[in-house]
This record gives sequence, structure tokens and C-alpha cells, in this order.
Amino acid sequence: MAIRPEEITSILEQELNKFDRKTDTEHVGTVLQVGDGIARVYGLPDCQMGELVEFPDTGIQGLALNLEESSVGVVIIGDETKIKEGDTVRETGRIIQIPVGKALLGRVVNSLGQPLDNQGPINSTETQRLEVTAPGVVERQPVREPLQSGVKAIDSMIPVGRGQRELVIGDRQTGKTSVCVDFIINQKRTHEPGGSPVFCIYVAIGQKMANVARVVETLRENGALDYTVIVVASASDSNAMQYMAPFAGAAIGEYFRDKGQHALVVYDDLTKHATAYRALAYIPTNVISITDGQIYLEPDLFFAGIRPAINVGISVSRVGGNAQVKAMKQVAGKLKLEMAQYRDVAAFAQFASDLDRSTQLQLLRGQRLTELLKQGLTSPYGVTEQVISIFAGTSGLLDDLPLDKVGEFESFLFTFIKKEYPEAYEELSSKLAMDSDLEEKLKKANGEALAAFKTQEGIK
Repeated sequence: MAIRPEEITSILEQELNKFDRKTDTEHVGTVLQVGDGIARVYGLPDCQMGELVEFPDTGIQGLALNLEESSVGVVIIGDETKIKEGDTVRETGRIIQIPVGKALLGRVVNSLGQPLDNQGPINSTETQRLEVTAPGVVERQPVREPLQSGVKAIDSMIPVGRGQRELVIGDRQTGKTSVCVDFIINQKRTHEPGGSPVFCIYVAIGQKMANVARVVETLRENGALDYTVIVVASASDSNAMQYMAPFAGAAIGEYFRDKGQHALVVYDDLTKHATAYRALAYIPTNVISITDGQIYLEPDLFFAGIRPAINVGISVSRVGGNAQVKAMKQVAGKLKLEMAQYRDVAAFAQFASDLDRSTQLQLLRGQRLTELLKQGLTSPYGVTEQVISIFAGTSGLLDDLPLDKVGEFESFLFTFIKKEYPEAYEELSSKLAMDSDLEEKLKKANGEALAAFKTQEGIK
């Protein structure tokens, strides 16, 4: 029986329709060189900046960081000793992302958002790219809301605002981490009903795990871990993990920012990050940090027992009064002036044996204000207590009080005003501003409190 040409055509059409025209293509490359946590890869023509790549022979991943004409610089995320020249590298097409959201609160994670605290997986449905373009200057709001640290010396003279970048500098073991931890602990107040909550991210870069564990325990003891995420790239982790840690912290913070909420990110410390950055790729200049101010902790003050050891002369906030509530602004201006005069007089008094009365009074006032600004670890003050304390010091109330009794009187004063002048305390707490009537009430309360304290302590 003869087969007609149209039947052949029909059969061919059917067969061709069944044929899957799709083809799977893979972009692969080859490792040319490995060293210092970097693999130089030949190939990968469509690789993107920040893309994850895979080393199929070992299961290790890498991050494409440096795109050149004939090769790609890949940061190895894992044990570089398992990778050798000639190994295959495969593109994934995925830009590196980490899990974000409230599911991370109270957790300890690494630079990839993977849990380190043995509390199970991170149940987050949202992710964020590790690196994104920052919003332009026009889109940013000016800094006008305070970020209360709970540290009297900072909130009064070196105020930090929401949206500000503040550098904490000083020698080793002078209390830099302690100041930052106090910042986090004090945000507990913002999570009270009616507050404007601040979520915190503590990023530990190149730290010993024992030190990180101490910080985590301190936060847990003070009820601060519930609103905090700990990101860790320890000293034993690879340069790649230490390099990525700050970006991970920023990505987690940006999640809250994009939701219209507030976040505080602490990087401890960026010196270790700079070291890791330099180890990964040659850069022709220093890694620098542009900030809106600095808090300088001085060893001499620390060993003299003045803690926090903040040098208020060198420390600066470029936001200033914009990051203070009105009541603090009203009392802090005089404090700055008094402390500046005291520093000048104290330096002069070391070389002079005969001082006039006004110089002696400046020394007395400055010594007591310095004592008043001392503060214990993990004991942040509410803004109302700070205002009451600084108002008492700058009004001269403490001038004839023995130096070793200043701290005791401060505690006595808080209790006295809450008990004897509750309306004035509530008014200050609610308004966070002082008018002439409230100022007179506080002056009267201060005088009565001092008299009662002197009687109690037997001070003439």
C-alpha cells in the first residue's frame, strides 16, 4: 500500500511537536589559583557581582566579588584547603541573600543568617540581599529623634539621634563594648506600651566566642535579647565570613527600616572588618568610616575610676541638640560649659599652689559633676532621672556635699522626688520639658532633699 506524501508530513509534524526544544545550559568555570580565601576563576561569563557560585566537587560556596575581563575573584565561604586548581565552578544565578524579620530576634546567627545557638532553624519567610544600593540623600529624613543611651554623659553632652552614625573609639579594655551594650539594654524602654520600639542588631566581628557569649548572657539577664539579633563572625571564622558580617547586620536592620520601624546596629568592631577586607583583595587606600561624631574613651580616665571613661572634650556629636528632648537641652547646655571650664582649670591647678576663690569653686563644681556622671555597668538611666540629676549638679546643689556622697545623694534624690513631689515627677516625665513653674518645684524639691540627706548622713 502506497504512503501518501501528506501522511508523511503529518507524522513528522506530530513527532516534532513532541520533541522538547529546551536545552539545559550551565555556565561553568575553572579554578586558576587559590590563596588567602580567594579563588581566581576562569570562565563564568554571565557572573554577577555578589552572586553565589558553587564548587561542585566539594559542596563549598563562594561569593563573586571581583569581576575582571578574563577572570572572576571569588571569596570562598568555607574551608579553602578543600579547593584546588582545576576544580569546576558553577554559577547559581542567585545574588547572596540572608533571612530577615522578627523570627531572628533573640537568635545568634552567622554571616549567612544560619543559626549558631542550637535552638532550631530560623523560621523566616523573608530574605534580603546582603548588599543593596543605599537610599539617596534626598530620600533621607534629617536626624531629629533622640536615641537614648541611658548613659548620662552621652545623652547630655554627646547626644545620638535615630539615623546617626556614631563612632566609639579608644584603647583596648576601656569599656567600648560596655557602652554599646548599655545602648542596647536601654532600648528596652522603647518596647514598653506606647513607645516607639527600636530593634537591635549586635554584630561581633573577629571576636573570641567567649566574649560574644558574655555579651549574649548580659543581654539575656537584662531582658534585652528578646528584641536583639546577634550576628557572629568569630576570630576562628574565615575572612569571608568576617567580611560579610557587617553587611548581614545592615541587611537585617534595613528590613526594619523598610517596614517603617527603628533599628540600632552595633558593629564590634570595624577594625577587624577592615583587616578581613584587606586580606581578601588589594585595595589602594585605607578602609575608612564616615561618621556623624565620635565617643572617645580615654585610658587615663578609666584607670582613675571615672567610668564610663568618656573624654567629653574630644568626643563630639555632629547632630547635637537635634537629638535631645527639650528638658535635656535646657539643662545640658550649662553642663557642657561647666565641664569645659573645669577641664581648663584642672589643668592649670596642677601647677599652681595658690588659687583664687572663683577657681576653687569651679574645681569643686567640676569634681562633683564628674562624680555625678559616673555610672555602673548595665545600669542605664531614664531620661527623667538624667534631667533631675544634671539639673541638681548644674544648679550648685552638690557643691558643699562631700565628694564620696554624691552618688548616694543622687539615688536619695530620685526616691525623694518620686515620693514627696510625684506631680512634678509625672509632669517632667510626660512633657520632657521644663517651664518656670516646674523649675521652681524642682529647685524646692532639691533643697528639701539635700537637707533631709544631710540629716540622715550626719553631714553639717
